Amino acid sequence: TTLSSCLLLLLLLLAPALPAPHERGLIFSLDIGELCLQSAQCKSRCCHRLNGLSLARCAPRAAETQECSPKSLYGVYYKCPCESGLTCDADKTIVGSITNSNFGVCKDPHDSR
Repeated sequence: TTLSSCLLLLLLLLAPALPAPHERGLIFSLDIGELCLQSAQCKSRCCHRLNGLSLARCAPRAAETQECSPKSLYGVYYKCPCESGLTCDADKTIVGSITNSNFGVCKDPHDSR
């Protein structure tokens, strides 16, 4: 059927060419730059897209002072969440979460500045 053909094509597009055994699967533990559908697939835990029409790819998490997004409802980000230990100082309203427009800046929560 058409649905199974589409699913097979999707899996083939997302599968790495020659996966190393036991290091990563076909659609999980993806490296930076690999195509993704959800952040859970990426080693970095950030599946990033430039705009609504672009393909999403695994990207590094945002560093201190870089733009960020709080946790997304969709699992795909326009701005990646912060690296471990940092917080995303952003508007965390439900409207911003739905429209994926609640961007902020990564900050150290222990920094008193």
